Amino acid sequence: MVACLAASTVAARDYGQLGTTTPVIEPDLLAAIEARLLAAQASGKIAAMNKTLAARTEAKVKRPPPVEGLSPTTAVRSWTYDPTITVGSDISDHRGNLIIPKGRKVNPLDTVSLRQSLVFIDADDAAQLRWAIKSTTVLNAKLILTGGSPFTVMKAEQRRVFFDQGGKLVAKFGIRHTPAVVEQAGHVLKVTEVVPPRAAARREAAL
Repeated sequence: MVACLAASTVAARDYGQLGTTTPVIEPDLLAAIEARLLAAQASGKIAAMNKTLAARTEAKVKRPPPVEGLSPTTAVRSWTYDPTITVGSDISDHRGNLIIPKGRKVNPLDTVSLRQSLVFIDADDAAQLRWAIKSTTVLNAKLILTGGSPFTVMKAEQRRVFFDQGGKLVAKFGIRHTPAVVEQAGHVLKVTEVVPPRAAARREAAL
């Protein structure tokens, strides 16, 4: 018992101040960030960064990155694409009435027709663009670019065009060459890679 008390007394002894002490000061992270932002704003760096970002965004919108992996069509190739899907879960109306049960196969072409063909072209290829403009109309086809500037085409031809961002459509249909045409054939879609007449004539002349 005496030994325990002695140990307790030693542990509680005040040895006094052994060295200089200073308060611990931690910088406010948010304040530091705010100070840097204010400095960048004052120097014009933020305005310059915003201007650069806006210019890059505008350029990408006016001329999206071309779809990779495509080349001009040199031989006609045709196949069919079945748009039928299998419903992954029950589909009900707003009242809870079952419309389509899970597992049922549904073909959109059974209820909705593809009234306009989809024409895929690389607008940077003058032959493809010329062929598409001359062989289609606004009423019977939608022009979908895989390369080139949609804004340039719309301004020059006074016709609305689209762009296959990221090549999602050509990948879905299995298109490897342009021009290519997708059109309805009964309950499936017929996909055809087309050789523009002038391109075909040049190839025959070379042979």
